[in-house]
Amino acid sequence: MCGIVGYIGTQDSKEILLRGLEKLEYRGYDSAGIAVIGDNGVQLFKEKGRIAKLRDAVDYDVVAPAGIGHTRWATHGEPSKLNAHPHKSTSGRFTLVHNGVIENYSLLKNEYLQDVTFVSDTDTEVIVQLVEKFANEGLDVDAAFRKTVGLLHGSYGLALIDEKDPDTIFVAKNKSPLLVGLGDGFNVVASDAMAMLQVTDQYLELMDKEVVIVRRDNVTIETLEGEIMAREPYTALIDASDIEKGTYPHYMLKEVDEQPGVIRKIISEYQDANNELKIDEDILKAMNDADRLYIVACGTSYHAGLVGKQFIEQWAKVPVEVHVASEFSYNMPLLSEKPLFVFISQSGETADSRSVLVQVKEMGHKALTITNVQGSTLSREADYTLLLHAGPEIAVASTKAYTAQLAVLSILSAVTAKSKGIELGFDFLQELAIAANAIETLCDDKEEMEKIAREFLSTTRNAFFIGRAVDYYVGLEGSLKLKEISYIQAEGFAGGELKHGTIALIENGTPVIALATQAHVNLSIRGNVQEVAARGANPCIISMEGLQTEEDRYVLPAVHETLAPLVAVIPLQLIAYYAALHRDCDVDKPRNLAKSVTVE
Repeated sequence: MCGIVGYIGTQDSKEILLRGLEKLEYRGYDSAGIAVIGDNGVQLFKEKGRIAKLRDAVDYDVVAPAGIGHTRWATHGEPSKLNAHPHKSTSGRFTLVHNGVIENYSLLKNEYLQDVTFVSDTDTEVIVQLVEKFANEGLDVDAAFRKTVGLLHGSYGLALIDEKDPDTIFVAKNKSPLLVGLGDGFNVVASDAMAMLQVTDQYLELMDKEVVIVRRDNVTIETLEGEIMAREPYTALIDASDIEKGTYPHYMLKEVDEQPGVIRKIISEYQDANNELKIDEDILKAMNDADRLYIVACGTSYHAGLVGKQFIEQWAKVPVEVHVASEFSYNMPLLSEKPLFVFISQSGETADSRSVLVQVKEMGHKALTITNVQGSTLSREADYTLLLHAGPEIAVASTKAYTAQLAVLSILSAVTAKSKGIELGFDFLQELAIAANAIETLCDDKEEMEKIAREFLSTTRNAFFIGRAVDYYVGLEGSLKLKEISYIQAEGFAGGELKHGTIALIENGTPVIALATQAHVNLSIRGNVQEVAARGANPCIISMEGLQTEEDRYVLPAVHETLAPLVAVIPLQLIAYYAALHRDCDVDKPRNLAKSVTVE
């Protein structure tokens, strides 16, 4: 993994490919490369590090109307120029880029390629060498490519060029996002429509185990058996202006500040002409028909699911289980009789979640995707979709997508409750608007957040986040934000669990960030703070107005208690941001991480 682009047309391809890769930088990567093909054959340029370094390596005197490019996040072999994509076959005839993980690459290598000398440590090189082997045995390139793809087990998005055929890009996918974009006199390939929005907004959705022949004036979609498939394009609805950083030093800070507007946009998008909240009737029916919901997600989205469970169970009175997608896929629990699966994913391309979706669809169960990306894989393949309307999120560490997920989950819960005749006992819409205002107030208090980061996290090597009830789930997200971008070893714990082992890690000066926004556990969490303080910890209590005491470090504006997670997470996001900034970390592109995790 992580990003693929391709272009074939009448213009010089180099700048189009490089600009496309730059649009994918937000995903996280360790190396990048392009291969362009023209009258002088294939020219390959690749480098370890940022695309800016790749730009310096490109020979701009080379003119080539076709090419492929890639940003890599290492899965097989260390980050290096040698392991960077694209990869060539031994003769140099074929050049390939690949997203995903080939699970049987060692078996294929031993069975078919014992006489081949490999120059990289990647599973990708096995693919391009197989194509060359089968072509040398007499198959035409289309057949050689399809035979190779048919042997692969695992996830892949592939784009291949042939030095003997500069007018064609061969494409295939399985479990890894890949699109073909259509233009006037040109066509493109992209793992994310955002990469090629510069040249087209018309895209063809590709299905798993399809092979696509892309030329400048036509596109042919085939099955592995060679059957030609017809498909209409769709319009990628992405506002290119939304992905510009503007005057902000980092995308993350911009996206934190966008959260009040995102909440207000969500309210607007989910209202009808009478300003009443609305959800698609089919989704409401599925919610009401289900005897249990199974929320499946990863990382930040999993934490949002934990909070969403509280909304749904407390308001709509539907039992909910929340599962980590990577575990659920291989260790499925005993299901209820009428389950509804809810998949939460910012990108809609999360491979672990899609693996579960494929399984549950095969079992005949209904699925709802909550995602930020219309037309994404999870959205297309689920029965229903609720959009986050957060706009593109570029920073690897999710902020506005998380609060958008909470807002949409709360709306889904409130509307479902109303459809059942259940009264919430408060004006939900008004309280959600108040929460948006509170978020804005917190975003304006950055100076205080920076002081907290400096006071508690400037020199520490570890930190703990504690809370009870829903505050525990927010603490999990706060600890993830901190470890993601500052590299401080941070963990979130339920306050009552401290005495069951974790308190052994408390040393003099250990920062413990405690959340106190829930009245019914307020005294309990404060008791936990006293426990760690007695052992030398440096506690930082963040409380809700109305529950505060003199010892609290920061007091949040008052919001309805059930919506407190929307507000309580904002200081944690900003504290993590400033902690990373003080440590000279790459805030938007933390090491070893990718924005869209498109391999299992």
